[in-house]
Amino acid sequence: MIAHGKDVKVFSANANPAFAEGVCRTLGLPMGDCSVTTFADGEVSVTINETVRGSDVFIVQSTCKPVNNNLMELLIMIDACKRASAGRITAVMPYFGYARQDRKAKGRDPISAKLVANMIVAAGADRVLTMDLHAAQIQGFFDIPVDNLLGNPVFVDYYLGKFEHPEQMVVVSPDVGSVSRARAFANKMGMGLAIVDKRREKANQCEVMNVIGDVSGKKCILFDDMVDTAGSLCNAAKAISEVGGATEVYACASHGVLSGPALDRLVDSPIKELALLNTIPISEKALATGKIKVLDVSPMFAEAIQRTYDESSLSVMF
Repeated sequence: MIAHGKDVKVFSANANPAFAEGVCRTLGLPMGDCSVTTFADGEVSVTINETVRGSDVFIVQSTCKPVNNNLMELLIMIDACKRASAGRITAVMPYFGYARQDRKAKGRDPISAKLVANMIVAAGADRVLTMDLHAAQIQGFFDIPVDNLLGNPVFVDYYLGKFEHPEQMVVVSPDVGSVSRARAFANKMGMGLAIVDKRREKANQCEVMNVIGDVSGKKCILFDDMVDTAGSLCNAAKAISEVGGATEVYACASHGVLSGPALDRLVDSPIKELALLNTIPISEKALATGKIKVLDVSPMFAEAIQRTYDESSLSVMF
């Protein structure tokens, strides 16, 4: 697929090697030969086993759990390639960790997303390729180009094929903060939009869930960028079922972090199916719940890598 100019090398650390293999398979390239291990005390050890001098290097690494280990693997791999005279280095981060800490919500808070951006630039990356950043303004934290791919076209294709009359369904934002991305998804699907508004009337009282919009007697799709402990998602599903009167509830999110009680909450929730992208590897335990559907976005990243190498537009993909 790639056959001109300087060669392209795709390397993977330990976060999601299966995803990197999917990217290489689509591009028709072999996986770059490297070794990413640890010393006895836990320090990351990286060895690049082939020349990268003058190459266009793409390092695939999601900074998912264990977040700090995976972040250090990425930084050290970037440094190793930089010192080996790679022509250009792109950090391919399907999931960008620390993105939720993007502002000072209260006094003395860190802005960790900016710190991570500085570390990636300081390590020697020339550009970043990621997907569905938690907050779009994080692109401005970098002093290098950032391409933020959108996962919603994958969900649009999936749901248009799954449901016979999608125009009769409703997209639901699980909270006010996710309204803009839910609206964009609803517009592409040709569906209506509803919002779950949660608030505490008094301190130490349970949250009151209000549904803004008409979901009564309809199938609904909850749309968010990530599912961590699944608290907000499952509470929103309960609200639109019990308060709003929705007949069926589906959900989708780009990043399945699935921490702590997430799986138990999903099993006990009215959500019939949760569709996730494979930006983060999904465990066998999660798949065994029978409620999770994984959609592959490695071909989209492969196309983005091809377009980056060709110096052609990425925006036409969306």
